[in-house]
Amino acid sequence: MWELYHIDDDFSQARNLAAEKPEKLRELQAVFDREAVRNRVYPIDDRRSERFNPAIAGRPDLLGDRKSLTVYPGMTGMMENAFINVKGVPHTVTAEIEVPDDKARGVIIAQAGYFGGWTIYLKDGRPHHEYNFFALERTNIGAPNALQAGRHTIQYEFIPDSARPGTGGRSILSVNGERVAEAVIPKTQPYAFSGDEGADVGLDGETNVSPDYPQSGNAFTGTIRKVTVEVK
Repeated sequence: MWELYHIDDDFSQARNLAAEKPEKLRELQAVFDREAVRNRVYPIDDRRSERFNPAIAGRPDLLGDRKSLTVYPGMTGMMENAFINVKGVPHTVTAEIEVPDDKARGVIIAQAGYFGGWTIYLKDGRPHHEYNFFALERTNIGAPNALQAGRHTIQYEFIPDSARPGTGGRSILSVNGERVAEAVIPKTQPYAFSGDEGADVGLDGETNVSPDYPQSGNAFTGTIRKVTVEVK
């Protein structure tokens, strides 16, 4: 039978009942083990940040082994577990767009927000990519010239320095197959960008990843045909 102890007798729970009753401790441990196995609790994972990344945590991923994701205008608020994972891995983002003139502006695609993420956008007709490291450090690259009216392909490529969470790497921007800007990102966010801000196509819907455009009213003024995100 269970022996009851009233909380008023040991309100701080300083009394070591496990040491006093080792047989009861073993009995309760056996109950925990049995229930843990039945409910698939084991193996117990005491990692913290690493568990945000399914590949590192070793759990099923919604996108599975998929290496490419194509998204279109109107697709907004895509949370990280429903979007291809680009954190710290070689990847490209290829946007097929059309602009009416050389003054086009606005966000083509953005993931997360002010406290970390990345974005591809036009400002004064010039394509840009910005990587935002926890709002502490920003790496922004941009084309020297504005896009002329018509169709264009903008591609961003990230080449990591190493295969480890938080690695830095090369940041490369190309327009119509020609490399136009390059920089080094010192470090990247290792496990998650945001708990509540997703990826948006055609605008940056919540807080702005880059201060280069406003938090609202940043919709792309041209036409987006499609954007393909591919991990290598």
